[in-house]
Amino acid sequence: MRADKMTNKFQIALSEAQSLAVGRDHPFIEPIHLMVALLDQESSTVRQVLSTTGVDVSQLRSRLGRNIERLPKVEGAAGEV
Repeated sequence: MRADKMTNKFQIALSEAQSLAVGRDHPFIEPIHLMVALLDQESSTVRQVLSTTGVDVSQLRSRLGRNIERLPKVEGAAGEV
């Protein structure tokens, strides 16, 4: 994946997804990490699109948060995913 082809907001979201994964001792950045990061961005386009299509974004965010806690964890990793 070429970072120079990504938008600035997506690069930030990917970095936030990595931080989220590392902070919870997850071995990989999963799609759920990225979705949470995209939803949590200030003036998120993803949030706006989902809201426009009738999705309850607050409920979705809550469910994603609960499901992140269920992902497998790795102990002893040096903070790399």
